[in-house]
Amino acid sequence: MKLYTIEDFRKINKLENIVISLHGQLRLIERNISVEDVMNAIDNGDIIEQYPEDFPFPSCLILGLTIKGQYIHIVVSMNETKIYLITAYVPDPAKWESDLKTHKEAKK
Repeated sequence: MKLYTIEDFRKINKLENIVISLHGQLRLIERNISVEDVMNAIDNGDIIEQYPEDFPFPSCLILGLTIKGQYIHIVVSMNETKIYLITAYVPDPAKWESDLKTHKEAKK
């Protein structure tokens, strides 16, 4: 079971190493998030959740900043040479605590 470190992503965080899924491409356009924003989030962010069972590679959720200083979440995976962007979004304060790292508890 592979768990990533943020340093694993930073080592290969170059434009030519980023592969964006079709879903990821659509979400970036829809949410006005650039690839540069994603790269910036990797450079200054932290892994806040790990998804070791994801296929074909384990993935993780990173909280980081866009180039304009807005917080975003990105879901990424990687192999030895490529970072795979699955999705990116601005965290919804209705779903996340003020630290943007902790899910709010579902109301019962």
